[in-house]
Amino acid sequence: MALVLVVNAGSSSIKAAVFDGGLSETLRIEAQGIGQTGALRVGKAPARALALPDHRTAFTAILAGLRDTGIATADLSAVAHRVVHGGPDLGETTEVTPAVRAAIAAAQPLAPLHNPHHLSAIDALAALMPELPQYAAFDTGFHRTNPAVARRYALPERPETADLRRYGFHGISYESLVRNFTAQTDADLPPRLLALHLGNGASLCAIHEGQSVATTMGFSPLGGLTMGTRAGEIDAGAVLHLVGDLGLEAAQRLLHHDSGLLGLSGQTADMRQLAESDSERARFARDHFCYWITRQAGAMIAAMGGIDGIAFTGGIGENDSAVREKVLANLRWAGNIPSWVIPAAEEKHIARQALALLKAPAPS
Repeated sequence: MALVLVVNAGSSSIKAAVFDGGLSETLRIEAQGIGQTGALRVGKAPARALALPDHRTAFTAILAGLRDTGIATADLSAVAHRVVHGGPDLGETTEVTPAVRAAIAAAQPLAPLHNPHHLSAIDALAALMPELPQYAAFDTGFHRTNPAVARRYALPERPETADLRRYGFHGISYESLVRNFTAQTDADLPPRLLALHLGNGASLCAIHEGQSVATTMGFSPLGGLTMGTRAGEIDAGAVLHLVGDLGLEAAQRLLHHDSGLLGLSGQTADMRQLAESDSERARFARDHFCYWITRQAGAMIAAMGGIDGIAFTGGIGENDSAVREKVLANLRWAGNIPSWVIPAAEEKHIARQALALLKAPAPS
């Protein structure tokens, strides 16, 4: 039976899972602390310390960990990667060819915190297993159905603005939610569905007749809602002011890593810890998170011309009932809207797409 290794590579960690041809997850494995104090976790066993200076070493350790559980390299039929940004040209899940790799590389300036690490993973596996097909699924792909008025910023047409648009992210999560909706809920997909992917990264998506028509993230995963460490909605003038005061690198760090729930609370980006805290700043951070969800939900509802259902997914969306109740209470003005909690299944969806491409006949 075909086995697909699904990979989500970051700067200091690689999360991977093996799926069989029936889309059952057979093993989860994670390399942590790449370039720092490394560790490898295989299945449910405790993580063990291991020197992991770079992504290639980390993948060597991951493949060794697979072999230790009885999964040989020859047993793998493909590797499928989550890639945050496909740039202006890549949307559909596709095999990684030299041209596709070049397009992912060209999109690095659009996702400097993500795409370089995806490329490191692709290159490391190509060196270790050159005959194994690799596929890329893009977080931006689902939102390519947004109308032009939703995608375009009000900027002049110049070469330097050509790639500046609202791309949107978490698309793999939303596409999976749409595909699995009926099986998960025993209900038909609502014509106008507000989907909320709430986790350390968070966004909303207006899904009309199964297609994305608007989403809160824009040019980068920094925009939109209050997130774990990302600022979310902020005036461009404030960003320019920060760059002028702090310099580009320090401003980037503040907006991406020191803001959001962490910045508001002064304590943590973890919603569970904030819920347990009796700090006024912790309560304010949670209120801020819910306020901006419901404020921007109004825009998503307007983009669909109404609302027929709400679906929560992601770590916070699935597990924090107080956040769900607050959001639903804030949206009572929209009527008695049915809501569902749908477990995120991004990796399974990526495996499904890779298997479909493996089985597809070669073009004549």
